[in-house]
Amino acid sequence: MLLAADIQPFDWNRILFSDESPPLFLLEVGLRCLLTYLMILGALRVTGRRGVRQLSIFELSIILALGSAAGDAMLYHDTPLLHAAVVFGMVSGLYLLFNRLTERFPKFSDWLEGAPVLLVENGEINLPNFTKQNLTQKELFGELRLRQVEHLGQVRRAYIEATGEVSIYFFADEDVRPGLPILPERKADKRHRVEQAGTYACACCGHVQSIAKGEHAECGNCHEGVWIPACDTQRIA
Repeated sequence: MLLAADIQPFDWNRILFSDESPPLFLLEVGLRCLLTYLMILGALRVTGRRGVRQLSIFELSIILALGSAAGDAMLYHDTPLLHAAVVFGMVSGLYLLFNRLTERFPKFSDWLEGAPVLLVENGEINLPNFTKQNLTQKELFGELRLRQVEHLGQVRRAYIEATGEVSIYFFADEDVRPGLPILPERKADKRHRVEQAGTYACACCGHVQSIAKGEHAECGNCHEGVWIPACDTQRIA
């Protein structure tokens, strides 16, 4: 490591190049950039969408890649500017290339940024889709409550978008059906054995069915056996 006395201010050879690596190392920087960029995309795809929110995974990967390159070039004297320039050039080129590919190949766009996924369908959680997302029931219900949803019977369809936002389509008031309550105080009223006959919603998937008094019923959809009294109130924004 160089001492402060060994550093010559405005040494353009040190600023643009590195004494520890030959000019051919710039090609390795380009390769490192490509591999690191792909690893960033892969890591963000694995971690899911909840942490991304309004930025797409593709856009966030650009910010991370350029932010790291810019930060190192600005802070460390042993990080040549040409190396950072190669990183910026590679990432910008990949951005333009991937944008063209997403325009021509919709399936590539779905792989890169993710496609909308149906989470709630006709008042019930779509379990095959829901279990593939890095998302908990608590998080989904929190998103629905922000849109003044009281129970799943008010929701005709709900999608998680590529940005992590949840898009909701509601039933008309006259079409609202009994559904699984999502208010915290109502969700706490879970039971395995029904003490009073009535209409109950599965605490796992929201499937609604009539259950006789004292019955240990199994959900006809997901085969779980935990129930909450169904709610049928209309949505009031």
